[in-house]
Amino acid sequence: MSPTNSFSGRHALVCGASAGIGRAAAFALAAGGAQLTLLARRTDRLSEMIPLLIEAGAESATALTADLDDRPGLAKALDGLIAQAPVHILIHNTGGPPAGPLLKAELSAFETAFGRHVLAGQLMVQKLVPGMMEAGYGRIINVVSTSVKEPIPNLGVSNTIRGAVASWAKSLSRELPPGITINNILPGFTDTERLGNLKKAVAQRTGKAEEQVFADWIAQVPEGRLAQPEELAAAIAFLASPAAGYIRGVSLPVDGGRLRSI
Repeated sequence: MSPTNSFSGRHALVCGASAGIGRAAAFALAAGGAQLTLLARRTDRLSEMIPLLIEAGAESATALTADLDDRPGLAKALDGLIAQAPVHILIHNTGGPPAGPLLKAELSAFETAFGRHVLAGQLMVQKLVPGMMEAGYGRIINVVSTSVKEPIPNLGVSNTIRGAVASWAKSLSRELPPGITINNILPGFTDTERLGNLKKAVAQRTGKAEEQVFADWIAQVPEGRLAQPEELAAAIAFLASPAAGYIRGVSLPVDGGRLRSI
């Protein structure tokens, strides 16, 4: 690990750390010597990760059980966390809304998704930024979606809310003080549990075999394969590092070239 990507003395809060991109991000930060707090609802998975993260190089690793849908509970958990140690790096990552067209979406689906992605993000930023300001170092990285740039068919609620997150982050990028940055990672087709569930949903909706759904996806990607969570994690670790201190308010696709827009 080069000095520019060293996280020694930095405390990172990784949301959705029990699986997929969040889990991979935790290991990428561990390799740089970060102090880690893993946030998720599944405490059993987090507990299993802790010794592995220490072995990977983390200075420390602890689990924080919280649910982004429960903002009062989340606020209480964050207050307890920052009373022990300020957070310098926030990886804002959580599962996306269910698939489906906008015309059939219930209002409650929008309310749940907006709360989980935007309101929870706002709560975390307001709680954590004072500690970042005191340290003179802060990195906020949102794991969003390529739908920020090109809406994805049959993901109506997700497209809507992901766009709101990107606008929220861009607005914050103009308000945060020097030394504290906020950026978005836009994953393409990534080999995670969520993508597997989405493949099943598309197959059921269209009547196609899951193998054909997968083949149709890969045909859209110039790299010709799915991303691995570790590839997303490498981009996250870079944006969290001192080397990325002049990158602010961007939405970075990590999609194998699938997006057609400039």
